[in-house]
Formats: sequence, C-alpha cells, structure tokens
Amino acid sequence: MAAAGRWRAGLAVLAVVLGLGGAAAEQTEEHLKREHSLSKPYQGVGSASSGLWDLLGNAMVMTQFIRLTPDVQSKQGAVWNRVPCYLRDWEMQVHFKIHGQGKKNLNGDGFAIWYTKDRMQPGPVFGSKDNFLGLGVFVDTYPNEEKQQERVFPYISAMVNNGSLTYDHDRDGRPTELGGCTAMVRNLNHDTFLVIRYVKRRLTVLIDIDGKHEWRDCIDVPGVRLPRGYYFGTSSVTGDLSDNHDIISLKLYQLTVERTPEEEKRDREVFLPVVDNLRLPGMEAPLEPMSGLALFLIPKSQTPDPKPQTPNPPEPQLQQFLLVWTSPSSPRIKPQKIPKSQNSKTPNPKNPKPQNPQIPIPVPAVEGP
Repeated sequence: MAAAGRWRAGLAVLAVVLGLGGAAAEQTEEHLKREHSLSKPYQGVGSASSGLWDLLGNAMVMTQFIRLTPDVQSKQGAVWNRVPCYLRDWEMQVHFKIHGQGKKNLNGDGFAIWYTKDRMQPGPVFGSKDNFLGLGVFVDTYPNEEKQQERVFPYISAMVNNGSLTYDHDRDGRPTELGGCTAMVRNLNHDTFLVIRYVKRRLTVLIDIDGKHEWRDCIDVPGVRLPRGYYFGTSSVTGDLSDNHDIISLKLYQLTVERTPEEEKRDREVFLPVVDNLRLPGMEAPLEPMSGLALFLIPKSQTPDPKPQTPNPPEPQLQQFLLVWTSPSSPRIKPQKIPKSQNSKTPNPKNPKPQNPQIPIPVPAVEGP
C-alpha cells in the first residue's frame, strides 16, 4: 500500500510537470496494462509454458527483483515481454537498482530499456543486438570516451534506430544520441525510478533518483515516430568491469489523449522508426511502405576528346537509370546533381585516347513532406 501511494503521488507530480491535471494522473493509474508489466512476485517469468516474460542469458529471478547481471565480469542478461504492444500513447515506469563493489569509474556497464521489433537477441549494445529497429534508452555507467568532458557519468541517453545505425561504443553513443542527462544512480540507499513517456509523437524521459519523490526532466524530443507492434524489454552487460543490475518492476500504462483532426493526420501510423527533422547517418529521411515505382535517369559522364573527330550521329545521353520505390504519401524527391567522377582524368596529349570513367550512381536526396 505504501508503494502504491508513493506511486500515485509520483504520478501526480509527473502530471504537473507535463502540464496535465489530476484527472489525467488518475486516468493513467486506471490504465495499467498487466500484459506488458512486470512486478513481484514475478509469477511465471521465464516459464516455457506460461507467463508473459522470457529470461535470457544470465538473468535470474530473485524474491525482490530480477537480476539482469551479477557483479561479475563478462555477464549479460535480459528479460523480454512476449506480447507485442499496439498502444498509441503509453508510459513505461522502471524501478531499478544498480550497485556493486567497484569504486567510481571502476564499474560497468549499465542497462537498457527497449521498445524494438526484435526480441530475445543478445548482442553488444548493453546485452542486446545492434542495428535494432525501434527505441533504446540507455543507463550508461562507464565512460568509454576518455577525452570527452561534456558529459558526467552515469549518463542516460536515448536512440531511435531504423536498422541502419550502429551504436558507437567508443564514443558512448554520442553520434546517434537524441538527448540525455547525468544521473547518479549507483549504490544509493533509496529507490531509483525512470519514466519513458510516448505521447503524440513526443518522447519524454524523466527520472526520480534523489529520494525526494520528485521527477526531473532528462530527455524531451518531439517528432518521434515509432511503429506499433514492437516488444518491450530490458538488458544489461558487464565486461572487465561489473555491477549488479536489478529490475524491481516495469509498469506500462496506456494513456488516453484527445487529438485534433490535424494531429490525427500528422500522427498516422508508420512502419519504420524515424525522428522528424533529424539528420543522422543513415536516417536522412523517413522510409515508408513501397507502393509505386519511379524512374530516375542518370546522365552519362563524358570525357573531352583532345582531337576533333569526324562528326557522328549523337549518342543517347541517358544510358543508366535508377529505380526507386515511392508511395503516394512519400516525401518529394529532389533531383541531385551528379558529382564529377573521381576516376575522370585530364586528357594527356601524349595519349589522346579518352579514359572510360566509372560513373557513380548517387541516391537522390529526399525532402520532407
């Protein structure tokens, strides 16, 4: 009862922070989705025949928590929901604890909360696969990039991936980070919480780690488009350094939000994760289902001939083409100038024979709708 009351108070504070009223906080409380939630006594977790959650790797069910990894080197573990989530707006509340024998900067590596297309696939990104499809929120406890001074660890960050991006371990994910904040979460004697909120294509992360039952802003990113039908999970990994990474509860709430007709049109369903107006490697433009075929003609590059030749009939200039799938709702495709071939050579008077350059075929740039 005390825990439930504390959470109700916390939700009320969260509602105030996000500009909602008390009724909205109560409504959130009423829409707990048990099929996507994990809490004591963890009945059926890891069972092959029953239960809603699967264990992976070194994860173990204890009486008071699920330990993703122990304070031992070279371990990794995860727990994944078996049921795909089709909610439009949701909030995931994570109650966790990170602790161990290592001193400051001699511990690692942290854990991640996932909302991804694939589940139960171990890998190098906090114990889960790289080049994922979906959302990852990382609680990183060890700085790999030695020379950086902008961020203080432990550090929480978020990343949206359409499957083309690789998490950069050497730089602690900085090239693909949407936002983040410092969070001193190790070896605390009080409870630590994290909330991931996804409403109207806006991703918000808040933390309660000071024992004051107050939410603090960490990440706020508009224009995040996540498909429905992905899976929730959490994973962790240790290397040469280690920590205990414990999950006490994961609670998912369905949020009921009113939308204007314009917002309904803007928030149409997507099939690949994307962030509006974001320029990251491999994510220059949103990709949508293929429903049409467009033909782009690429002009052939020519090398000047140093000697005049007998006039011949002109050869066709459009000899190569590129097929690109489009859909009626796809962004407009802007033609792009063909760069000069890197293999083209200046005519040599001693060798008048023209070179045959290799012609690059660039992919046209894409503008937003």
